[in-house]
Amino acid sequence: MRHMLDVKRMVLLRDLAEHGRVTAVADLHGVTPSAVSQQLRALEAEAGASLVEREGRGLRLTAAGAALAAECAHVLAALERAEGAVRALDAEVAGDLAVGCAPSALRTVAAPLLAELAVRHPRLRPRIVQAEPEEAVPELRGRRLDVVVGYRYDLLGEPPATGTTAVPLFADPLCLALPEALRPAVEREGLAALRGHAWVSAPEPSSCRAMLLHACRNAGFTPRIEHSCSDLRSALWLVASGQAVSILPGLLCDSPPSGAAVLPLPGHGRTVEALVRSGTEGRPAIAAVLSALAAVTAGRAGPEGPTGAGGGGGAVSY
Repeated sequence: MRHMLDVKRMVLLRDLAEHGRVTAVADLHGVTPSAVSQQLRALEAEAGASLVEREGRGLRLTAAGAALAAECAHVLAALERAEGAVRALDAEVAGDLAVGCAPSALRTVAAPLLAELAVRHPRLRPRIVQAEPEEAVPELRGRRLDVVVGYRYDLLGEPPATGTTAVPLFADPLCLALPEALRPAVEREGLAALRGHAWVSAPEPSSCRAMLLHACRNAGFTPRIEHSCSDLRSALWLVASGQAVSILPGLLCDSPPSGAAVLPLPGHGRTVEALVRSGTEGRPAIAAVLSALAAVTAGRAGPEGPTGAGGGGGAVSY
């Protein structure tokens, strides 16, 4: 009799389909590449079909492997819903819960979330973990985080990660941060006025950096990114010194230093959202966090036309 397919092995296959390399899958799960290969061979035996095949020095999925990997998200979501149905019988929301949060949302979302949950569910023990979405989403899918407060940029058009469900919280507009002396040129010519200037953005890989590149290329030039800064709020000090310009989320631009002007970029921004593993939305603890997030972000939007020490200004066109 053929064995039931092992779900953990299916997850390895799904991750191989997404990342393309056994070494990447091994790093993601904290095991050796040989252990991943061994588990994939065992999954092939369970499935009674060839799921991967050699391609150069790597592996690629066969048609059967791709079909099975595509079904993994549905299987995992069904298992999460089944576990949630059991936990829904608990009389009180309690226990540990790990919430990943993008640095830009720590002050405006994570802090009020903890305060709200302390009042609503005192036996729930939420733990905030600072992480950008690029780091947090793999942790969520690996069950090391339960909820992620992250974001996606409209310019990039990326869907939520496979196996996750996104709950939009609020829109956060983009802002152009520049030295005050450059304001007149930008108000006349738009973003293209900055084509010859040095830029500061997040280190690669980063959706913030990808967004900046995309916006500038839409304006007809490729920016010269000379400075990398993980703390993008601190990037405003480079701008204030006159040595760089940047495009930043509005949440980071509420209190720019003297010398930095902040102008809104119309029409594009990012969506701040909560991400959960598909199928977990009905679990009492996770549902409680989503409800509290909705409460603390109700009516919120990123600042419209924030002002620096040099004052606000009109919108900048692409």
